[in-house]
Amino acid sequence: MIAGMSGAGRTVAADNLEDLGWFVMDNLPPALIPKVAELADGSSKAGDRLALVVGSGRYHEEMAPLVGVLRSKFSRVELVFLDASTEVLVRRYKETRRVHPFAAAESGTLDEVVEAERVALEPLRAEAYLVIDTTDLNVHQLRDRMVDAFSDAGAGHSMQTTVTSFGYKHGLPLDVDMVFDCRFLPNPHWVEELRPLTGLDEPVAAYVLEQPVTGAFLARLERLLALILPFFVQEGKSYLTIAFGCTGGRHRSVAIAERMAEVLGQLGHAPAVIHRDVSK
Repeated sequence: MIAGMSGAGRTVAADNLEDLGWFVMDNLPPALIPKVAELADGSSKAGDRLALVVGSGRYHEEMAPLVGVLRSKFSRVELVFLDASTEVLVRRYKETRRVHPFAAAESGTLDEVVEAERVALEPLRAEAYLVIDTTDLNVHQLRDRMVDAFSDAGAGHSMQTTVTSFGYKHGLPLDVDMVFDCRFLPNPHWVEELRPLTGLDEPVAAYVLEQPVTGAFLARLERLLALILPFFVQEGKSYLTIAFGCTGGRHRSVAIAERMAEVLGQLGHAPAVIHRDVSK
């Protein structure tokens, strides 16, 4: 199931799944969704890869309970929730000049209407296995995220992991499960020759990783992840995103994210790595 904020990219995500061979149905009334799912479950053509796109209009209150109903009936039901910052959603709606689905029920500015939708959809967002923040994604980057998540769907259950870095001054990412603050580490920004570089450059990575406190932090974090990741898999979690933040998202968080991606590889996972703010 694909749900999310109006303007966050539901249609694009649905098109991506269709390109990957999924059978996609859009804007079904909630009462019909269980019936369609039952019919598709018996179909060799659609049953293994059926995507239902959920609108955020008048049916939003029915959707969160419906997800639980579907999960009780079918072995694997996943909800993808597309999100974005209010500022970006407002700009997208102004560019398209379309009427927001919540505009009829909510008075006020477009910003207030978007925030009202966000509050209304929070129960549905809480049911999501995967939240994708499209604030800084173009259509090609969103397609890459969908391909990474669903190109091998149906090949057997596994937990797909993502490691991302970000800068606190650019805002917390919306689509992560765990956040680790790296601002306690010595900052390469204050070393003149390192300031223009990023955590992807060897001198910065060496500076960050060779700090005594970094070694202690990584050792404890590796033990924590080795303990909890198997239980996430055991509980059926399909997607796990771990974020590391520093002030600007260019130095410490990038170096730590790269190192932790290596650690996850050693633990039997093959994470995607995203550096959200490294070029800002």
